Amino acid sequence: MSGASIEVEIRDQVVVRAFQRLEGVMDNTTPVMAAIGTGLVGSTHRRFLTQTDPDGAPWVALNPDYKAIKRNSRILTETGRLRDSITSRAGRDQVVVGTNVIYAAVHQFGATIVPKNATHLVFRLATGVVLAKSVTVPARPFLGINDDDEEMIADTVFGFVERRTR
Repeated sequence: MSGASIEVEIRDQVVVRAFQRLEGVMDNTTPVMAAIGTGLVGSTHRRFLTQTDPDGAPWVALNPDYKAIKRNSRILTETGRLRDSITSRAGRDQVVVGTNVIYAAVHQFGATIVPKNATHLVFRLATGVVLAKSVTVPARPFLGINDDDEEMIADTVFGFVERRTR
């Protein structure tokens, strides 16, 4: 995923041991990782509704002059393309959650945009046409794992252990 992604790594040692137990009773643990990926995609989608980062902090507010002309009042949601592009890719011992939307990294990490082939950037705001030498887009992280996600990962692994070792 070239836009932005995170690779999920289980860190809690109790969950790691439970996963290792699963590896002993399952030929392929990809379904476990796929279930974790589905849960993380869902929590990422919820961040677009709450407009918060993985830790629950609100995203930086929009520039009021941009907000005034924006079709959708939600931050990071004009058409829903970025939100709807969040997917997961599962393997035996990992899952990657992210998007291939090219501008995703700019929003996840923040960036300063400068003109590539001109002296100025040109764009429209509520106040009119703007010429700028650069524009700084603040980071508005949408990818990440919070405490609720850690709990979901643990519940998923323990649920698979329970079903597979009865």
